[in-house]
Amino acid sequence: MPWVVRRRVDADLGACAAVLAEVHAHSGYPHHWPEEPVRWLTPDGLTAAWVAEGGGVVLGHAALCGSEVSRLYVSPGARGHGLGARLLAAVEAEAAARGVRLVLEVKTSDTSAVALYERRGWVRRGTERQEWGVSGATEEVAVHRYEAPEGGREAGS
Repeated sequence: MPWVVRRRVDADLGACAAVLAEVHAHSGYPHHWPEEPVRWLTPDGLTAAWVAEGGGVVLGHAALCGSEVSRLYVSPGARGHGLGARLLAAVEAEAAARGVRLVLEVKTSDTSAVALYERRGWVRRGTERQEWGVSGATEEVAVHRYEAPEGGREAGS
């Protein structure tokens, strides 16, 4: 199946929210299910967003918010085909065009995402425990902070 990564358009948001629901049920991302998934996919400070699709079906999503990679996920049934890497590459290319050095945060327990970032040469700058809350309840979550490699993605990754 030919995979395509392209800019997200408003008409994609329903499909993106549906895939997000699959990802949340399968992998627990996002950590807390948003009350308004479509609004969550369009955060304040959104610079650009992309979708991955195959056969005209949305299978993944990524966003750039200023200098931060955000809302990156791939449908559980479409994993293992490099879609996460292709979505991340789209964000990296946009950031490079804007002269922005990317950063991101990821839960330490999200080992698939950690492996993707490290394969692509991202540098772990620290690990910390953060208080995340929803509806008045908070919990402590361990998070890695990453920075894109200098000069963009390293050769061969």
